[in-house]
Amino acid sequence: MRLIRFGPVGDEKPGIIGSNGSRRDLSAHFQDWDTEFFASGGMDRLAKTLQSDGTSLPVVPETARWAAPVARPGKVICIGLNYSDHAEESGMPIPAEPIVFLKASNTVIGPYDNIQIPRGGEKTDWEVELGVVIGKEARYLVSPEAARSHIAGYCVSHDVSERAFQLERGGQWTKGKSCDTFNPLGPWLATPDEISNIDALQMKLWVNGELRQKGTTAKMIFNVPFLVHYLSQFMTLEPGDLISTGTPPGVGLGMKPPKYLKAGDVVELEIEQLGRQKQTCVTW
Repeated sequence: MRLIRFGPVGDEKPGIIGSNGSRRDLSAHFQDWDTEFFASGGMDRLAKTLQSDGTSLPVVPETARWAAPVARPGKVICIGLNYSDHAEESGMPIPAEPIVFLKASNTVIGPYDNIQIPRGGEKTDWEVELGVVIGKEARYLVSPEAARSHIAGYCVSHDVSERAFQLERGGQWTKGKSCDTFNPLGPWLATPDEISNIDALQMKLWVNGELRQKGTTAKMIFNVPFLVHYLSQFMTLEPGDLISTGTPPGVGLGMKPPKYLKAGDVVELEIEQLGRQKQTCVTW
C-alpha cells in the first residue's frame, strides 16, 4: 500500500495511491493517518477496507494539494553521518554508534510545499534522506530483526538544515534543523511489502536542475532495523514517529566552496520506489 494525504493545510484527508496511479480518498473510512490510526491496528483495517471497497473509492482531484503522507509526528528523530561516503565528504570519522538528534515535529510539510529560508539564515542546505515511520510502539526491542515488525513504512524525507544555526550558534544541531518547513515529506508512505530491497535504493537530489546528491542506501553505516532497535534502547518509539536515517554525499556544506539555497531556488529529490519531491525556496 502507498498511503497519501491531501488537502489544504490544517484540513488534510487520508487516501492511497490506487492501482492505476491515481489518488483515492479514504476520508469516509478513516479520520487520518496519525498516531491513533497506527496504534489501533489501522493498517490491518485499511487492508481489509481496500479488499472490500478499493475499486469504488472517490478519486482525489488532480488540483488537490499533496500533504505529508502521515499526520504531524509525535517526534522526528534524525541520524547524522550515517553514510560512509558522506562522512568521508565531511572529513569526519565513521561513527562508532549512531549520532542522534531531534528535529521539531512542526517542520513536517507536504512534498511540494515551499521551503522558507529562515530569518537570519545564510547557509540553508539540502539533504535527501530515507524516512521511516513507526507503526507500533517500540521499547527495548530485543534485536534488529524484531524491529522490522514495528515499521509502518518508508518515504522520502528532506532534512533541510540551516548550517549557520547548526554549527556556528553554540553547537546545537536541533536549532539548525527545526526551522519552519524544514522537513518536506512524501509524496507517499510505502508499506514494507512495496519495497524490493530497502538496503539498495538509489537516491538523488537536484538544485535548479543540477544534480547535487547521488547515493544509495547500501552505503548506510547503520541500517534501518539496527536504527529502530538502537533507538528503542534510549526512548520509546511511538506509532507515527518519523526517523530520518541520514544523507548521502553532495550537500552544500561539503562543496568547495560551499553552496547554499537562496530564494527562488528549486530543489527536487527522489528515492527509488518512493517517489519524487519538488520545492521552491522563498524568504520568510
